[in-house]
Amino acid sequence: MTAACPACAALPDPARAATAAPDLVLHLPDIHCAVCIASVEDALNAVPGLGEARVNLTLKRAFVASGGVSPDTLIDALARAGHRAQIFDPGLLGGQDRSGRDLLMRVGVAGFAMMNVMLLSVAVWSGADHSTALLFHLISALIAVPAVAYSARPFFGSALGALSAGRLNMDVPISVAILLALLASLAGALLGHDRAAWFDAALALTFFLLVGRYLDHMGRSSARSAAAELAALEAPQAVRVVDGREEIVRATDIQPGDLIRVRPGDRLPVDGVILEGETDLDRAALTGESQPDAVGVGDAVAAGEVTLTGPLLVRTLRAGADTSLRRLADLVAAAEMQKSRYAGIADRAARVYAPLVHILGAASFIAWFYATADGWRALDVAISVLVITCPCALGLAVPAVSTVTTARLFRKGMLVKSRTALERLAEIDMVVFDKTGTLTTGRMTLTSDLSEADLMLAAGLAEGSSHPVSRALAAAAMRRGVTPAKLSDLREIPGHGVTATTEAGPVRLGRADWVGATEGATALRRADGSVLPLAFSEELRADATDTVAAIRDAGYEVTLLSGDAPDAVARMARTLGIETALPRMSPEAKAAWLSAAKEAGRKPLMVGDGLNDTGGLAVAHASIAPSSALDAARNAADLVLLSDHLAPVAEALRAAKVAKARMKQNIAQAVLYNVVSVPVALAGFATPLLAAIAMSTSSVTVSLNAVRGQK
Repeated sequence: MTAACPACAALPDPARAATAAPDLVLHLPDIHCAVCIASVEDALNAVPGLGEARVNLTLKRAFVASGGVSPDTLIDALARAGHRAQIFDPGLLGGQDRSGRDLLMRVGVAGFAMMNVMLLSVAVWSGADHSTALLFHLISALIAVPAVAYSARPFFGSALGALSAGRLNMDVPISVAILLALLASLAGALLGHDRAAWFDAALALTFFLLVGRYLDHMGRSSARSAAAELAALEAPQAVRVVDGREEIVRATDIQPGDLIRVRPGDRLPVDGVILEGETDLDRAALTGESQPDAVGVGDAVAAGEVTLTGPLLVRTLRAGADTSLRRLADLVAAAEMQKSRYAGIADRAARVYAPLVHILGAASFIAWFYATADGWRALDVAISVLVITCPCALGLAVPAVSTVTTARLFRKGMLVKSRTALERLAEIDMVVFDKTGTLTTGRMTLTSDLSEADLMLAAGLAEGSSHPVSRALAAAAMRRGVTPAKLSDLREIPGHGVTATTEAGPVRLGRADWVGATEGATALRRADGSVLPLAFSEELRADATDTVAAIRDAGYEVTLLSGDAPDAVARMARTLGIETALPRMSPEAKAAWLSAAKEAGRKPLMVGDGLNDTGGLAVAHASIAPSSALDAARNAADLVLLSDHLAPVAEALRAAKVAKARMKQNIAQAVLYNVVSVPVALAGFATPLLAAIAMSTSSVTVSLNAVRGQK
């Protein structure tokens, strides 16, 4: 019997469905009706070897029994049918954490087994006769051995990897202690010795150590999730427009110059410029801005941003690994690895301490066996020493703080790039700002009334630079419909301006003193040698005044270094309340001034965005570049602002000081713990269970102190 409608005809065969189990979920953002369901299922079920495909319209997902067919093959088949699709991975979207789930599962198994063994142990401790006690010990062994084998696998695997590489790590003494407790318990059970009650100690040891490991993982995962969240923003497919025809292609196949159609609700797959359309653009995931931006023809857009209202036609500038989103994700991943001088101290101490733990454990066993002739008692003390002296807290002292601080700064709009940035930022005693593009938005407007010939010449010179003045001249020429003059030998001199050659002679655009003007900040030198001063207005960043005030109130000296004219620099300094402001500063002069400050014992933070700031950013004790900065400035900086706001600069200074204090506190706390705990364990006052609780508590305390350090 035939189906009554095309949609019904597309339903899979019941016999086929009964033998197929979905093992792949595809997200289908464009489907909206029953015809879409039929089209998707037809396209998927036509792929040879596929088990089954069913579509849920409400969830916009396809549940597929792939039968070994690769997801790429299925996505390509749907693209040919006109449907966009991507693998649905809840873990990538931040809802799941497989490593955390795995640790939590092991914690649960160890805890459940521990409680059951403790119940059996209570019966033994309550006076069960020999045969009953032996039976309970053997039942405890049946519970404990597989539970420890499964739950302690993270420690065993790490220890085995270290030993196979010919070195020791923190998990080696932990693994030795767990195995000793388990083997001693097993021997006691088989021999009928009361030390068989150690089964609960072996499980408790594993349980509490896993709890500490899980809490540490949760603290570290905050930074990793930042990188994962950025990776989740990448759109896997794009709608490419070729000769007026739309086709769905992989985002990795897009090339610069390609035209991309972006519909409302779509995430941009490329960096580009809008050719057609207007929309409200959601940039919150990248910049932290909660309010969408209204954009239109000529505006730049970036991969990862979401168009909310209107469709766009975008010309691709950068795609694939070259997009700003991919570069930012790579920087966030690198920021996870940041280390400081304190991390180096802690790492070296932990490496020295690891073999010392084994020496102390062996020495305690020998000493107690010699003193008491009781091998079980000596083993008890040795296990306690191995556990309680493990330098986990020392190893976590610095990474826990730097990981949490880096992640929180990222969420507040600041990317930490350098491995030693937090440490150096905490030592800053003065903050040096550039003016144009840093304290101001970088958007300038030409206010001089130029003739068409002068504007043609100025716009032609402006094509050789991305400086805000050049962009203002280009915009003025576009508004008036003036075509830029064609020039030869166009060359930009950082910190000065642009020079070129015309048939009538050389021309210049740039700083007034470099061009030869006696007034103004910027001037145009014509081919006949005459000079025309140019006037511009610039827009102050919305939070510049509050940020400078907050930095000054925190006790930092604030200085303004600018290549602009004295009048403009003085006005800016008065507006922001900056006492020291130096105009006419070339790139070399900025770098020299910062070097002199360092030689005088100062530790300056440089905040700048331009090519002329690159030298200063590299020379300063620490450096920050805005998101709008040139690539050279961002590469030279230790930290990068992810939004148009300056407020994260003050937040970073505060967070770095807090982080440095927390690092010192954690190191001191870890050292104090070992100073107290080692004698206690050697004296025989700590059982393996108490040792596990103490060691885990010290690690958890260090992690909690790291979190407490940031608000």
